[in-house]
Parts: sequence; C-alpha cells; structure tokens
Amino acid sequence: MMGKPDFNRFLAAVQHRETDRVPLAEILIDYSIQSRFLGRTVTADDLAGQVEFWSKAGYDFIPITVSMMSPGKVTEESKITRVLKEMVQREKPGTTDPKAWNLEMTSFIHERPDLEKFPWDAAADIDFRKLIAVKELLPEGMKVIAISGKIFTLTWMLMGFNNFALKLVMEESLVAEVFERVATIQMKALDRIFAMDHVAGVWMVDDIAFGTGPMISPAALRKHVFRWYREVGQRCRDHNRLFMMHSDGDLTVLMDDLIAMGLDAIQPIDPTCMDITAVKKRWGDRICLIGNVSNELLRSGSAAEVEARVKELLRDVAPGGGFALGSGNSVPRWAKFENYMAMRETALRYGGYPIAIR
Repeated sequence: MMGKPDFNRFLAAVQHRETDRVPLAEILIDYSIQSRFLGRTVTADDLAGQVEFWSKAGYDFIPITVSMMSPGKVTEESKITRVLKEMVQREKPGTTDPKAWNLEMTSFIHERPDLEKFPWDAAADIDFRKLIAVKELLPEGMKVIAISGKIFTLTWMLMGFNNFALKLVMEESLVAEVFERVATIQMKALDRIFAMDHVAGVWMVDDIAFGTGPMISPAALRKHVFRWYREVGQRCRDHNRLFMMHSDGDLTVLMDDLIAMGLDAIQPIDPTCMDITAVKKRWGDRICLIGNVSNELLRSGSAAEVEARVKELLRDVAPGGGFALGSGNSVPRWAKFENYMAMRETALRYGGYPIAIR
C-alpha cells in the first residue's frame, strides 16, 4: 500500500487522525541509500533524483536544508563550514588541514572580541536555491519540509562545549549574545521560507540532550534556547505551517516544555534511552511522534528483526494517529540497504488503518 505522495496523509497523522496508512518520515536519508534504491547515482546536487527517490520510496514530503548547518553534516554540505574555511584561510594563508575549520575539532568564539570579529554577515547568507528550484520538480500532492535550527548546537560548537559551559556560569551575557546572533539568522530565513507555498513546515534540528538527560540545565535551556523555539513555533502558527523538531537523547524532563512551545511533531524519541510506547501513552494526545526504529538495528540487525520492530511500533504506537514511522535518528550510509527496505516495506505492507497487527 503506497500510492502517490499525499501530504494530507502526513498532516492527518500530525492532527491525530487515522487515514489510509501510517506515513513514513525521515529527516535525512544518505545519498548512497537513495542511489541504490533508484539504481543510479544520486548526489547532493541532483535535486531531481532526490525528489524521485522520496516520492517513489513512499514519502509525502522531501526535507530540504535551509540553515547554516546541515543535519548530520558538520563538514561537506554545511554553509558554516565554508564560512569558517574562508575565515581561517584569510587569517592563516596556506592552511590546508580541514581540522582547522571543522567544528567537531575546532572552536572559534572564546571571548567577546572573537564574537565581534566573526563573519556573521557571510554566515547569514543562507542558500535558498534548492528550496526554490524544488517547486517545479514536486509531483502532485507532495510538499517540502524546510530543515532549519541548530540554534543550540551551533552556539556551543562555535564556542567549544567546555568553554560554552564555563561561560554560562562566568559570562552568561556572552553566551546569550552568541545565541542571539545564531538565532537571528535563522529567524530571518523564516521570512523567505514562509513566502513559498510548497513549503508545508519547518523541522528544527537541534540535539539538546544526552542519553541521560539534557545537555545543560532545563533552566538554562528555557532561558537561552526555548525562547527562540517559542518564536519559531509562533511564526509557524501565524503562517499555517507545521513546527517539528529533532533531538537525540532523553527528553523526558523537557517534554512538557517542548509541547508548550507549540510543537506539532517530535522525532525520533531516541530508542537508546526512551520508550516510545510510554511516551505515546503520556503525551501522545498532545504531539505527533516520529520514529523510532533503532539505527543500531538498521546497521547490524537482520531484515526479520527490523520487520518485527516495525510491526511492534505499528501495533503499539500507530493506533489513533499521531505517529509516523521512521528511523531512530536518520538513515545513514552505514545502514544496511536491505534493513532500510525492510523498514519501509513493512510499514507500507502492515501500516494500513485500522491497524490489524496482533
């Protein structure tokens, strides 16, 4: 049971309604998986190929990144990496080691002078070309979800986590200013996003938790991060767009805060530390859940094990709507292709409403 893309299917899930079937949803599927599915090479620049994949694979939307940092890509596609590379090579001509501008290995804002000299104008030059071009490629019924965010992640990466944590205590005003600079760029991008009628929502990607709980105190998150999330949520509502979020980690103590900000959906309910069935029982009438087939299962499990897990999710989480089936994070290069196929094919085969799995 697949049929043509129909964003109303996904919208029904968000609105806690059962429709023809449980929708599929992912924030990222590696191009190698897309290529194998289509039987030809799909690249970051092959927008037509990406649309073909997402529609033929059974998805009702395609995610397009319009942010300084691409999900899963601190290097390569991320705009911020190009900005940092130019800055490093301008200040230290002849530098060729990618570690010098890789945010996973190097930080850039340690004191206030670093904040002032940072090339914010260059970082704010968000590339909207894919978001604009994809409109003419979408099949009937398909929409785009704009991937934005990284407000928390990019702030601490720019500062380095140890320095970031120290400054939260010793120079909180500096941290607040970095947050504001990063968030303001994302807010301005929303104006362009909302002007495009083929974009149905914004998916905020921002890991705010470890497997044991929030990365910083809930109080600090409320003061410095959630204020921006609330603004994104309000602007999405004002423009009749969905407001979605991705975060790994245990979000249990933050769920009420996140729901209060107006989130329509949250992904992936990290299977390494959260029980999605328990989350559905406690909060499932207030927010749509997306997930959560373990990435470890996609990497090292068997197709039969993946099928069994998908059936569990369909049986325990899908009834009543408010659920879209996907991975426990994303579908990376190292996922077994046959396991990815088992995940989507099981969802398509057994995910018709009413759910009949026992």
